[in-house]
Amino acid sequence: MTSRAPGPTSRDGRSPAAVLRGLVPSVYAPSLLEFVGLAALMPVIPLLARDLGFSVPQAAALSTIFGITSFLGPIPAGRLISRIGARAALVSTGCLLVASNLLAFVLIAPALGGDGDLLHRIALVVLLLVMASSTQVWQLGRQSYLGTALPAAMRARGMTLFGGVIRVGEVIGPLMGALVMAAGSMAGVFVLFALTAAAGTVMVAVFLPPGESRPERTVRRRDRAPASRARVRLDRAVLRRMVAVGLGIAPVMMARVNRPVIVPLLGDALGLDPVWISVVFGVSAALEILLVLPAGTLMDRYGRAAVAVPCALVMGAGFLLLSVLGTVLDGRGSAAAILALLLPSLLIGIGNGLGSGIVMTLGIDVSPVHGRTRYLAWWNTMLGAGRLAAPLVVTAITLVAPVAVAGAATGALCVVGGTWLARTLPRVTPSGGTRRR
Repeated sequence: MTSRAPGPTSRDGRSPAAVLRGLVPSVYAPSLLEFVGLAALMPVIPLLARDLGFSVPQAAALSTIFGITSFLGPIPAGRLISRIGARAALVSTGCLLVASNLLAFVLIAPALGGDGDLLHRIALVVLLLVMASSTQVWQLGRQSYLGTALPAAMRARGMTLFGGVIRVGEVIGPLMGALVMAAGSMAGVFVLFALTAAAGTVMVAVFLPPGESRPERTVRRRDRAPASRARVRLDRAVLRRMVAVGLGIAPVMMARVNRPVIVPLLGDALGLDPVWISVVFGVSAALEILLVLPAGTLMDRYGRAAVAVPCALVMGAGFLLLSVLGTVLDGRGSAAAILALLLPSLLIGIGNGLGSGIVMTLGIDVSPVHGRTRYLAWWNTMLGAGRLAAPLVVTAITLVAPVAVAGAATGALCVVGGTWLARTLPRVTPSGGTRRR
């Protein structure tokens, strides 16, 4: 006979709800503030670039700065965090984020309206690089901290909530950015980002416990030598595990990157007004947010595969349906076009909502406790490569075929990834469960 075990508690005996509440001022609220500012800035970057005299392809390329740093940035960011500690790294790069945004406003605002020159364009590129690099430290530092602060039995709920906070920020940010631009100029988004980053940095400095954020102990060279072979074996084992899991979850990451490219392009091909395309995105985003907490509970209770596999398969089905309906209902009128975009987008939203926090959770799962920041940097670098490759796949396909084919290819990759995860995750990640003998 089995009986339900008491709910998981932290090391100091606190309940899951108390643990999550304790992380609000140190992790979740600062994360929300940062992503509000970042999400306000991202859609404005091409517009700022065009106003400063960049060509259309150059302006589009500027947005890839954040994608490039997601590939090249995690390992240097991990070294910084390991050397000086999470809190010091977060506070210092937070200050840098504030300073770079204020400097961008001071330098770029007067140049808007056709007065920009080469120096202003160079300044924009440099400042965006600084912002993107600082953001990498913030993201990796909080992911590493959560891996330590969250009990294993409720890790998925905590990481999923982190993913949900990011999604809320991505909804609020563009709305606040629109208000700022309506009240002033496009450069005002830099001030908004500076204010949200400053508030988040203050919260980290005040509320992040110093005992949880110390730098990793430096081991003397002569003490490291005997363990070098063991470290190499550990590194190889961890890397094999990361690659095995990453092969399955990478298509989900690629689908997330391709979604805001494929859906609008297909909507435009169907003749839809941009307003309707935005409405479709808004409805889908709201559905995703509703699934954040259930997804975390499912992962902790039934294992990672219980969420990761449906996430990949449902997103894959959504992209395949998008391709089919986008082809079949083309030229059938506005109502058919809205239906062709809305139904698949809702399906993609359900899958993506189920996968809230899944990538970060899996990164913690496959990383050893000792030296976790270093291993998480590896993980984030691997996934950064997927983020960079995703738009290149869409670009290559659309050069020779309709955008619906790019949707079908994305969906097929997700289905293959889900099938792979169904075989791999039960062997290398926590199986979940809340019962005991």
